[in-house]
Amino acid sequence: MKLFADSACDLPKSFFELHNVELIPLRVHIDNDEYEDIIGIDSKEVYTAIRAGKQPKTSQASPELFLTLFEELAKSGEEGFYIALSSALSGTYNTAVMMKEQLMETYPHLKLTIIDSKCASLGIGLLIKEAVRLRDEGLSLPMMEEKIRFSAMHMEHLFTVEDLDYMARGGRVSKASAFIGGLLNIKPLLHVEEGKLVPIEKIRGRKKVVKRIIDVMGERADRLEEQDIAISHGDDEATALELKQLIEERYHPKSIEIHLIGSTVGAHAGPDTLALFFLNKLS
Repeated sequence: MKLFADSACDLPKSFFELHNVELIPLRVHIDNDEYEDIIGIDSKEVYTAIRAGKQPKTSQASPELFLTLFEELAKSGEEGFYIALSSALSGTYNTAVMMKEQLMETYPHLKLTIIDSKCASLGIGLLIKEAVRLRDEGLSLPMMEEKIRFSAMHMEHLFTVEDLDYMARGGRVSKASAFIGGLLNIKPLLHVEEGKLVPIEKIRGRKKVVKRIIDVMGERADRLEEQDIAISHGDDEATALELKQLIEERYHPKSIEIHLIGSTVGAHAGPDTLALFFLNKLS
């Protein structure tokens, strides 16, 4: 079975190579240059550009790439499974579906499942890691789809951004709110609901919002001692490590992994974003 994942999953390049997962890069634009995420640009370069005053933009994966990859799958006779970035945040999922439907006219035997994860960053990353495990255990495609859809439905995203201006540029908050928030050192606590970014609370100060993230985790998580959870950060590893230590001391999860937020998500959330991912219900 061939697994596909787009670069918004924020797993490192080495993961795709090690676990035989086909990377579908979204695109990053800085000034007049376009890059393939992960392949052509490192996310640290994006954060450096943002801190220098530039405004990177992103675009979905190209239709041509989907056609090429899915046609190769059809010719191979293998089954395929693609866990896509939330359709509320990108057109990538819809493009993949359209390209699949177009190919089905020529290759009616194409066995490809595409799901809208309604997740982002390591929320998708955890789903992909689960899919790799299930594939390697030999699960059938229908059983894998059922388990991944369940996990996607119960994936929690808790995150905060350092500077509301970045979210204002993307239309996530008003410019007035961003200005006032900056003056008052307001840090939003957000989550993902039906694939969309939704604010939960506004908290004054970074240390307080980190503490609140841990509290909310305790209110929402299911049996953390059995879970592999994840933390992603916008080039602020020190705070991510601090969050990891506090969670370990309080909840003792099975494991915690930390990764840098990739270019696609980072271009919109900005430097020093901090995000936490776990399940609110285990299968």
